[in-house]
Amino acid sequence: MSEKHPIVAVTGSSGAGTSSVTTAFEHIFQRQRLSAAWIEGDSLHRHDRARMAREVELAAQEGRTLTHFGPDGNLFNELVELFRGYGETGTGRRRHYLHTPEDALEHGGDPGTFTPWEALPEHSDLLFYEGLHGGLVTEDHNVARHVDLLIGVVPIINLEWIQKIHRDRAVRGYSAETATQMILRRMPDYVHYICPQFSRTDINFQRIPTIDTSNPFTASEIPTNDESMVVIQIANLQKLKPDFRALLEMLQGSFMSRPDTLVVPAGKNVFAMELLLAPAIGRLIERRNQIRAGC
Repeated sequence: MSEKHPIVAVTGSSGAGTSSVTTAFEHIFQRQRLSAAWIEGDSLHRHDRARMAREVELAAQEGRTLTHFGPDGNLFNELVELFRGYGETGTGRRRHYLHTPEDALEHGGDPGTFTPWEALPEHSDLLFYEGLHGGLVTEDHNVARHVDLLIGVVPIINLEWIQKIHRDRAVRGYSAETATQMILRRMPDYVHYICPQFSRTDINFQRIPTIDTSNPFTASEIPTNDESMVVIQIANLQKLKPDFRALLEMLQGSFMSRPDTLVVPAGKNVFAMELLLAPAIGRLIERRNQIRAGC
């Protein structure tokens, strides 16, 4: 971790709903007038879309598993170096992964490819990462040690699969069968590289439907916010310093299920995130300013 150049990471698997956290942080940064260097986790994938498809097929022929969850599908060395370098100097490099034609139009390039590497914006207040591996720890790589505030976003597994299948069909043009096969192929890497991260986070947000999602592979719709609750487990009470009494008053319909766990209607999730995370960001920046003033 680096108090002089803070790093905030949101980690969550594909289709988990990390965009809600991104929205919350956009509001927080705007209100606190902070300039963040944004990093998209997908930009640290090893291969573009076409090359990944070829490599996955080759791996299957050789009896190997290759997914975007594991080390063979990602640039873990570069991710660690980015976090380490930013923490020390406030600088680094990034690129963008072009998911859609809209992304390609905005950045220039073809869907499924990467933009060229570029320097991070100068004089940023903090680094904000959103992707699959913000809390990664393996024998060879330790991303989590560089993060000042680590946030997990993960729905229950059936909802995650429903969101994954629907997104892949709508955005990427995959069939339900192709999306399902991808889920099955990714499962070992999901268990070994994604799940353990949520035991290292400072806070987790988990959306849980209140309707039947027993068979996610035949679900015709994604449960709405009105049909869901969000379980917020605060692992690091000292870092987050939540005022649960005030939170319960402001978040109508919420309740405590454990001394460190708040349950809120999913429609209030972004508001809850802002209430919980904005003070923590403020403290990171205050500490950063104190350290810089003492240099």
